[in-house]
Formats: sequence, C-alpha cells, structure tokens
Amino acid sequence: MRPLTEEETKTMFEKLSKYIGENIKLLVDRPDGTYCFRLHNDRVYYMSEKILKLATNISRDKLVSVGTCFGKFTKTTKFRLHITALDFLAPYAKFKVWVKPGAEQSFLYGNHVLKSGLGRITENTEQYQGVVVYSMADVPLGFGVAAKSTQECRRVDPMSIVVFHQADVGEFIRNEDTLT
Repeated sequence: MRPLTEEETKTMFEKLSKYIGENIKLLVDRPDGTYCFRLHNDRVYYMSEKILKLATNISRDKLVSVGTCFGKFTKTTKFRLHITALDFLAPYAKFKVWVKPGAEQSFLYGNHVLKSGLGRITENTEQYQGVVVYSMADVPLGFGVAAKSTQECRRVDPMSIVVFHQADVGEFIRNEDTLT
C-alpha cells in the first residue's frame, strides 16, 4: 500500500470532480479526522489516518483491503469508480437525477435511464456531466453520466436515454464473485 503519485492523484480527482466538484476537499479534511487515499493492487482505498497507521502492521502480500475501495486504475491508467464510493459521493453530489419507481429496477439491473423513467433532474445539468442517481425517496441508487442536458430533457421523446449507466447498487449481487 502506497500513496498515490501526482499523476494518479490528478486522474482520480478529475474523475471525482465530475460528480462532486470542489467538494473533494471535504472528503480529505473531515470534522472527525483526516482521511487519505492509498493505492493497493491498482485499487484506490479511502481511509482515516488512524486506520492507515494500524494497516502498516500487516505485510503487503497478506493485506487484502483496508478502508473503502473508491475505484481502480485500469491497465491504461484510467480511473474507474466503484459503487462502494457511492456513500461518500452522494452527500456531496452537485448534480442529481431522481428516477421513478418503475424505472428503479431497470436501472438496478444495469440499464440506462430513459426519459420516461426520469422523475426530476437538477437544474443546469450539462450534457456528459457526472450525476448521482436517486430513487424518488432520496435513496442513492448509483451514478452515471447525463446523456442530455436539463434543457434537452424537457423536449426529448420518452424513449430516449437521458442518463448513461455507470454503476449501481445492484452490482453487489450481479458481480459478487469478482468484487474484492
């Protein structure tokens, strides 16, 4: 387990800023202590410095994971967010999308959100902006990328895609054998 390099930090923070904007600093400097990001086996983990000090007692080859996995770096050094980061992204999300109850199950099965399933969308959401997807009861379901801006969503037909699916809480069940 090691700290992220400048390039890795920049890549990861660019991805996080698509969803939470300048609120990234709220993830690191929290009122309950200082938190940090560490890389282990191409996966980025988010943990308190207190947990980090305890984890140094375990050898690298025996350590499976520590903290919360935020995502992983692909072989081409792109950063891919995991659904485990949703609990930390949702409170700070700048742009949100609420889906109707009928479209919740479709989204949780890994499908994109259609205009017919769109309940609400945050004002001034731009096209290709990262969004957190909520149920109408304000339960975070996952995240994705806005396929259309807020203005375009108002006049588009009901069967067109408005949010591209990236991750959802249903992945825990669908991919439970590959998630570590």
